[in-house]
Amino acid sequence: MSVTVFQNARIVDPSRGIDETGAVIVDGKKILASGAAAQNQGKPEGATVIDCAGKAIIPGLVDGRVFIGEPGAEHRETIASASLAAAAGGVTSIVMMPDTDPVIDDIALVEFVMRTARETASVHVFPAAAITRRLGGQEMTEFGLLRQAGAVAFTDGRHTIGNALVMRRALTYARDFGALIVHETEDADLASSGVMNEGLYASWLGLPGIPREAETIPLERDLMLARLTGGNYHAAKISTALSASAISRAKDDKANVTAGVSINNLSLNENDVGEYRTFFRLTPPLRTEDDRLAMIEALRDGTIDIIVSSHDPQDVDTKRLPFADAAAGAIGLETLLGAALRLYHNGDLPLLRVIEVLSTAPARLFGLSGGTLKPGAPADLVLVDLDEPWVVEEKTIRSRSKNTCFESAKLQGKVLQTMVAGRTVFST
Repeated sequence: MSVTVFQNARIVDPSRGIDETGAVIVDGKKILASGAAAQNQGKPEGATVIDCAGKAIIPGLVDGRVFIGEPGAEHRETIASASLAAAAGGVTSIVMMPDTDPVIDDIALVEFVMRTARETASVHVFPAAAITRRLGGQEMTEFGLLRQAGAVAFTDGRHTIGNALVMRRALTYARDFGALIVHETEDADLASSGVMNEGLYASWLGLPGIPREAETIPLERDLMLARLTGGNYHAAKISTALSASAISRAKDDKANVTAGVSINNLSLNENDVGEYRTFFRLTPPLRTEDDRLAMIEALRDGTIDIIVSSHDPQDVDTKRLPFADAAAGAIGLETLLGAALRLYHNGDLPLLRVIEVLSTAPARLFGLSGGTLKPGAPADLVLVDLDEPWVVEEKTIRSRSKNTCFESAKLQGKVLQTMVAGRTVFST
């Protein structure tokens, strides 16, 4: 097996609380040694030696919320094209949402995703299965069989389950199978025809708004049910100070709850909609600057556990429309790390915390083996120049769809090499 030695690197490994200069030795598919001590271990004979010159090595990112078109909408994104985008962004594991056609709600579809990923993907792809059949919010899927087949979590993707009894049963069954329920909360009646955050700016633009309570009311219901059932509940994407407060209270009550936030709601606010830019038509919508700052504070104090890209490819036919008619969603795999590193560069979060919520914490949440550089772990790692500036340009986007919120954005922190199970899947 081939041996690769990364020397003189800044090793950032939140799983061990390490941020130090050292080396990483990769032997075959596994990490043989990493850290300051590994610098002095010597080079195995025949090893490939890479002098990192102080650049950082981090565990491969684990993106817990990725929408892919395959099967059913391969023109937007295939498992193969999403994995190329992921590798370029330093993402080595993706959790794929069940919003496909047909929906990932039975064993055959879970097996299809896993087989297609083995044959075509350059990163790890883990399917999440639907909570309810056809994402209809009524009839539950076979949790036990789906979990056995390889589903790492259960979610209705973009859909919110309105029926409290169905959600109670889902949490109860998930508890019995040791499974995780991931739920995106938006009250359909309150959100109604809203297309952006309700407030003064929406009024100026003449667009119908979505109140913050549309997110928080179903979230509060779910948190109560999580307390009642003892099930493992993960709020997929929160976006408001109200929601962060609700999660914080549930955690204080020792409920089994965690929360994620989209990189879009950390980096942008409602003003970025500008003059009806449909690439900023998102779910949840971009909120006020106060809410954005509340999301950063919730990440800092541990209320929010992970950052997701919420990668959601849409083609020109669904985006090049009037704002109110455009589909919601943006791609994000390739810009996830660069956008998140803004929080480090501007002093909002320490580097270890940024990498933890992008890698170590989501790996732990979904029960995956990545998110660490400790010896014996799979060699899923990223070499990144934390300081190198780059500009997001449409022509360099590897995703089949180009609907990025960060077009022409100047980001700082460039992925130089991505390794999955000891194999280089991306390098500049």
